[in-house]
Amino acid sequence: MTGYADREGHVIVCGLQEVGLRIVEQLLQSGVPAVVVDDDPDPRMELIVAGWGVPHARASSRIPATFTTAGMAGAIAVVCVYDDDLHTLQAALLARQLRADVRVVARLTNPAVGRALSQAGVAVLDVAGLSAPSIVEAVRRSGGQEMTLSGQPFHAKRVTAARDGTLRDLYGALAPIAVVPAEGGECAITPGRDERVARGDEVTLIGTPEELEAAFPERASASRSPRPRLAVARGLRRLAISLVGATDRRLGLALAALLVVVTAATVILRLGYELSGHHISTLQAVYFTIETITTVGYGDFTFSHETPWLMGFAVALMISGALFVAVFFALLTNLIVSRRIEESLGRQKITGLSGHVLVIGLGTVGLEVVQRLAQAGTDVVVIEMDEDNRHLGQVRALGVPVVIADATLPQVLRSASLATASAVAVLTSDDMANLETGLAVRDQLRERWATVPVVLRIFDPQFAGLVQETFGFHYVRSTAALAAPWFVGAALGLDVLSTFYAGDQPLLVSRLIVTPGGGLHGLRMDDLGGRTRVLAIRRAADQAVLEHLPRRATRFEPADEAYLIGPYDELLTVLRRDRPSPGIPAPAPAPPPGQPRP
Repeated sequence: MTGYADREGHVIVCGLQEVGLRIVEQLLQSGVPAVVVDDDPDPRMELIVAGWGVPHARASSRIPATFTTAGMAGAIAVVCVYDDDLHTLQAALLARQLRADVRVVARLTNPAVGRALSQAGVAVLDVAGLSAPSIVEAVRRSGGQEMTLSGQPFHAKRVTAARDGTLRDLYGALAPIAVVPAEGGECAITPGRDERVARGDEVTLIGTPEELEAAFPERASASRSPRPRLAVARGLRRLAISLVGATDRRLGLALAALLVVVTAATVILRLGYELSGHHISTLQAVYFTIETITTVGYGDFTFSHETPWLMGFAVALMISGALFVAVFFALLTNLIVSRRIEESLGRQKITGLSGHVLVIGLGTVGLEVVQRLAQAGTDVVVIEMDEDNRHLGQVRALGVPVVIADATLPQVLRSASLATASAVAVLTSDDMANLETGLAVRDQLRERWATVPVVLRIFDPQFAGLVQETFGFHYVRSTAALAAPWFVGAALGLDVLSTFYAGDQPLLVSRLIVTPGGGLHGLRMDDLGGRTRVLAIRRAADQAVLEHLPRRATRFEPADEAYLIGPYDELLTVLRRDRPSPGIPAPAPAPPPGQPRP
């Protein structure tokens, strides 16, 4: 490691766990060297980075000498991504102390600590918050995500082509981002508007809410339907079904017997009881019956001057009525207490739910997914194996039912109403447990397997590809891979704003300030590269105007604020082209369209 102390242009990655490994991998793919620091790395990942030829300082990042050995003097950034927040915090603060001019990026799960660290000049990112939107989009099948570009809201929307034609004919001025052929084949990234698509192809578009509403008025009107009324009606229906499902046979019999007594007494009193020489009304008969069996006795009605048979009936009514009322309320109280105990232990049977999302695994990612789904008004059921999980209180505070059980067991999946679920997200931190659970879900879904999205969290990309190809899972996601581009972008000076999938291709939306005298100064936008597109640009000369979809012949000017979309490796290539790092040669300019790269 002593040979790397004088190195320049590299990124120091502190923490060799899941996210750290993916960051190192993506740095290498982007042509940026890395040096790893971790005194207790995952042995398997240590072998992987050794195979990549990445130097590794097996020493504590809490010691200044470790950073010196790792080449702190020439580093362009330090990324701290330990699984432990305290370790990450200590490494980030030390790095900031050693060099005030270096970019420091930290992974933290505690938002309060993150805000405080941000004030110290450290870019703070949360893996769960970065990866959850893609998972939520997959399970909700909403077809897109929301983003904000320079204060202006934009939506990425996935639609199916209704007919053959060019993208310009079908969608006008909307920006086409990706086309996934219905018949299979390679996903086209940032295609031109004159590219032809076939009926059934999946097209991802980006535009303002007004543009999307104008292009898809029927979808906009559907989204403005009276959701509160539907939500209330759905909630009342679910409550009724849940109560019926929770009612046991004894409670039902007690209620039936009580109703028989009340009905019979009402009829007898209506026909046999007289007040001031007249028969009482039906309402008065019901009132007198309830007053009698509940032993209230206001004195407005009395049996003291009635015939002997009616007085005898009154004695029987008071005894039988009081008995059945006591039995009914005793059973009802027992039911309520039992349900509350089951809920507190996470053992209740979920009844009356339909169209809900089943989230399996309540780690930081699972919690973030549950919170986002709940905020969107989606019904959620959680299955978690650890009854001491620290996130249980937060989830239950949202009114989300939790089942504490092993999700690989068929009876557990049935108790969580998998048969009526609209989607499943398997998000534990164990790849093998996720695969086993996913296969159990597939077996239980049977014929619904083709229509119900099942999101599977798998860390290893190669293993994820094998799982997807072998077992037919359509949504295999690595939270580390989803979050890593944000860390790499922050380390290199690229402001990542959003990430989502087009087919199997992850795309990033990012913000870039054009460097005076840099590689983008004076460059035409259509020379960026075939799979990178400028969504919007705010000119330094006119800060009041955000040019949405500027002409491709437009040239970049210094201090322009450009919003780009494309695969992360190509966006990082654009960044390096604009701001070459010390010790790293800038990438060659992209060739004209139609010519191969050298």
